Amino acid sequence: MIIKNMFSKPIDRDIKGVIKVGQDDDANIKQELEEYVVTRELQKHFSDFFASYKRGIIGNTDKMGVWISGFFGSGKSHFLKILSYLLENKEVGGKKAIDYFVDDNKISDQMVLADMKLAGTIPTDVVLFNIDSKSEVNGKQSKVAIVSVLQNVFNEMQGFSGSNPFLADLERKLTEEGKYNLFKEKFEDSFGSIWEESRSDFDFIQDDVVEVLDEIGFMSVEAGRNWCEKATGEYTYKVEDFARLVKKYLDKKESNHHIVFLIDEIGQYIGDDSKLMLNLQTVTEDLGTACGGKAWIIVTSQQDIDSITKTKGNDFSKIQGRFDTRLSLSSANVDEVIKKRILEKNEAGKQTLTLLYDDKATVIKNLILFNDGVEKKLYSDRENFADIYPFIPYQFNLLGSVLTSIRTHGASGKHLAEGERSMLALFKESAVKVMNDEPGTIVPFNMFYDALEQFLDHSHKGVISRALDNEYLNPNHEKECFDVNVLKTLFMIKYVKEIKANIENITSLMVSNVNDDRMALAQQVEDALKRLVRQTLVQKNGDIYVFLTDEEQEINRAIESQNVDSGEVIAKVSEMIFDGLYDEKKYRYPAFNGRYAFAFNQVVDDKPYKANQNNDITLKILTPNSDERADETTMRILSGQSSCVLVVLPDDRTFLDEIRSALQIEKFIRFDATNAVTQFESIKEAKKVEMRERNGAAKLFLSESLKNAEIYVNGDKIQSGAKEIASKINDALGKLVSTVYHKLSYIDTAMSESDIRTLFKNNGQQLTLAGTNTVKNELALHDVNDYIALNTQRHMKTSMKSILERFLKAPYGFVEADVQWLVAKLFKDGEIAMFVNNDAVTLFSKTTEEIIRYLTRKEFNEKLMTEKRVKANEKQKKSVRTVMKELFNVTSASDDDDAIMRSFLGYASNLKNDLEKLDIHYATQPAYPGKQLIASGKKLMADVLQMKYSNEFFAGIDHKKDDFLDFAEDYEPVKKFFAGEQKGIFDKALKLMKIYDDSKTFIVNNEIEAVVADIKSILKKSVPYSEIFKLPELLDTFINLYSKLLNEMQKPIDNAIQEARQRVFEELQDKKCHDKLADKYVKLFREISDKAMSCNNVATLQNIKVEADALKVRCLNEIEKEEAKIIAAEQPAHVAETGNYGGETIAPATPAPKVKRKKTVSIKSINNATTWQLESESDVKKYIAELEKKLMNTLEEDTIINIEF
Repeated sequence: MIIKNMFSKPIDRDIKGVIKVGQDDDANIKQELEEYVVTRELQKHFSDFFASYKRGIIGNTDKMGVWISGFFGSGKSHFLKILSYLLENKEVGGKKAIDYFVDDNKISDQMVLADMKLAGTIPTDVVLFNIDSKSEVNGKQSKVAIVSVLQNVFNEMQGFSGSNPFLADLERKLTEEGKYNLFKEKFEDSFGSIWEESRSDFDFIQDDVVEVLDEIGFMSVEAGRNWCEKATGEYTYKVEDFARLVKKYLDKKESNHHIVFLIDEIGQYIGDDSKLMLNLQTVTEDLGTACGGKAWIIVTSQQDIDSITKTKGNDFSKIQGRFDTRLSLSSANVDEVIKKRILEKNEAGKQTLTLLYDDKATVIKNLILFNDGVEKKLYSDRENFADIYPFIPYQFNLLGSVLTSIRTHGASGKHLAEGERSMLALFKESAVKVMNDEPGTIVPFNMFYDALEQFLDHSHKGVISRALDNEYLNPNHEKECFDVNVLKTLFMIKYVKEIKANIENITSLMVSNVNDDRMALAQQVEDALKRLVRQTLVQKNGDIYVFLTDEEQEINRAIESQNVDSGEVIAKVSEMIFDGLYDEKKYRYPAFNGRYAFAFNQVVDDKPYKANQNNDITLKILTPNSDERADETTMRILSGQSSCVLVVLPDDRTFLDEIRSALQIEKFIRFDATNAVTQFESIKEAKKVEMRERNGAAKLFLSESLKNAEIYVNGDKIQSGAKEIASKINDALGKLVSTVYHKLSYIDTAMSESDIRTLFKNNGQQLTLAGTNTVKNELALHDVNDYIALNTQRHMKTSMKSILERFLKAPYGFVEADVQWLVAKLFKDGEIAMFVNNDAVTLFSKTTEEIIRYLTRKEFNEKLMTEKRVKANEKQKKSVRTVMKELFNVTSASDDDDAIMRSFLGYASNLKNDLEKLDIHYATQPAYPGKQLIASGKKLMADVLQMKYSNEFFAGIDHKKDDFLDFAEDYEPVKKFFAGEQKGIFDKALKLMKIYDDSKTFIVNNEIEAVVADIKSILKKSVPYSEIFKLPELLDTFINLYSKLLNEMQKPIDNAIQEARQRVFEELQDKKCHDKLADKYVKLFREISDKAMSCNNVATLQNIKVEADALKVRCLNEIEKEEAKIIAAEQPAHVAETGNYGGETIAPATPAPKVKRKKTVSIKSINNATTWQLESESDVKKYIAELEKKLMNTLEEDTIINIEF
């Protein structure tokens, strides 16, 4: 049995699958009425409609709108047409339309049937039309577009002009006056043709019309011409005028006359135009109000009224009130119609198919599978299989979606009136194609394309027809080519959201027989898709395949030409991984609540994700592009040789292809803005969406690759139980960290700045329960100590920065706080010394806060230097203690090197200050004993005070121990000398010896000289302290002998003073100047006499004698001078004058004789020799000659020299 013999009605009979509004020949109408299937859904719709319609028959209603919605091909137009037949009570083939329903028992509810019969009895004008075909070319631009179409079809229905409303108004007026038929007769007589045929050429027959109107007495020629002029202008459509016309028309008819406007595809006509929606609302409202349920508007639309009014934004609540009856045709309705009208099987066919299903049920279930999560109906049981064969249940819904999507995106915009496909026709034509096949053949989805092809626009149809001519795809130029059939399938589901175009689903759509091998078919589909992709007819987005139109292909070629190098792809992979799928920047070691976070280098195929990565560990992702990929053994070796986690992705390049495509699109959009193909803006926008989708898909595929990746670390392949990729990588990084930072465990206690403070407050050790001292972080302390010690051996100090750099990196991985505490602990324990700006840092020289600041603040990382501290040995410590005891008379209680040093330096500083104070004494009196000792002591103290480091200090003190002890011994008597009365005695002796030294020339006394020698021997000793006690007695002896000598030497001095005084006063006696000078001279000689009396210095005493003589000479000269002045003053003045007094010449006076002045000199000033030695006459003559010479030299002109002896 072949398939065609299974059907109860011939499958190849002529079925009007295309329901054309306006196609009304009786044969077609009869078939429509006979074969119309009233499904369960339609039973309800007929019930709802006629119940609403009855309200306008038996009373008044303003709810006179019916909105019929359903997807494209769902039978809306068919339903509308059937309603028109019923309302019109049309007679076809000798039967009324309602009788077809009665005879076939199409309506199950008798109440509904009664309502339908009632409607048929009411006289009704039915106006059925497709609004798009009736609308003028630019009609949509007008805001009264809908009322204009309604008025035109209303005019046409009455037999008036449907294209020229002016003419229609004229014809209506003529009718009202009973002259219309007369007008038509006269027109035909004068013009020679029927009016209805000629009126469309009104512009050319105006004169004839005017003549006829004049002839029948309707209007004058002039009025006729004016009207014609007006009639060629623009007609003003008004909703209220139209409502009035309809009302007027109905009023003229018999009572309860109805008019029904049935408008097909109004939803598509209105589209997104709110002006048109507003116009429909106004028309419906005015008609409802004016006609009270006698005029009805019934429309069809792909969308229901709620969704179409919601998107417009305006208030369309009124229209929703008018369109109270809303009927929605679902896909189930279509399924039922098709099953009953086309696919109904005869008994033999049913039996054959049920048995076939029983045999192949499991095969069929495994053959047709969909994996996109959206429900696709499949055969439910053997009866279902028999009902639907040779189709598959999912095809009904899917084809409905295809038709809707093609209409929206891919068809040329031809509408139903021009022959758009209905679902019925598509299924019927597809079934005809397989009718000669044996049972088992199934209609593949691509077969529906052939039934649709003639209604598609060129951009889609052309792609398919060119593919058939493609040598690569169809080398044998067969009419049926598998590759092209796959392409047809992809075209149909291109805009359908309900199915994903992946290989699995496409395979299911391509099933053409229940005996197909699914695996072989899937391979065939995959190969076909590869060829289609290569020919740029199809584009692959991840695992989805997309049909490309001509424009899309052109853009795709432009996109494919964009150069994207592998580096750009890998950079994008890096971004997706490290800024998305695994965006951890550091691995947190679980110990101490994640205190230790290790940054790792992020690398994909040897390309670092970011520059300047120099971490100890690396996370390296190897994509299918990598040259490093190798077998497991090599990967193990590679991971063991380097500090890195190797994540080897599976060899699936899908994500790389997706990224490359996305980057090509991005480059195309960015750089090809001026390209010729930019006219296809909508496609470019779609490409932007595609780019985002490809990136999303790439991320998804990459995520899957990461989940299935092999991970190697430390020479092992990780077997992680974790499902999440982040957990897997973290596990691997954890293993790597444990290996690379294997000394991290040296930190057994986490430390912070507060712990450093605690350290300086106590001994930094923790007492355990057992009472023993345990050192925290002992191994870490040991390593830091060793590192500093090693540098110290090399004569280098170690900066805090160097310590941090070493111990923050592998193999330690400590944090800064750890290292700071370790250094602080070593410093506190005296293991290391610290310096800032070369200045030693000790617990005594700096405060705790300062030390903590040096240790913890970044600004000191380079300034803070450390070195291994050399501790003082016992010998050195003993030397320091001995020196302190002897020199400072103190004993050090501490055993700590720093404490001892600090104490010593404190005392040394004080001692240095004391020694500097003694320098003041030596500055005023250099003869004091111990000056050299004090200088050497100051140097010793200065040297020790310069020592900054304890090792240098202890070694230095130990080395100069004897010098310090010698100084301590020698300094004691010096200190006592200045502190006690010895200094006073010494000062007195120095003073007396100075007096003696000044006078010793004049002293000839053995006793005095002997005493002075004893005193001076003591004063000149460098260490005179033990003999100073002898000085008081010696000084007393000296004073007694010296006083006695003074007294003896004073007598002649006193006599000399007396003689000089006497000589002066003798000279002054009887002189005129006596009174003036006497007192003065008394005073002068008294002063010199007192000086002699108080003088304790022989040398000074001798000088007084010379002073007395000089005073005498000075006084005598002064007496002479003063006396001469007085005498000169007393003598009368002799004025020498020359001149004429009355012509007499007066002779000058005779000059007075010169007065000689007197001058006194001491013989000592002439002859300063104290003795003369005379042995011969020549000696006498020699001395006399010298004296004569000197005396001659003293002579002065007009001067009497008086020589005093």
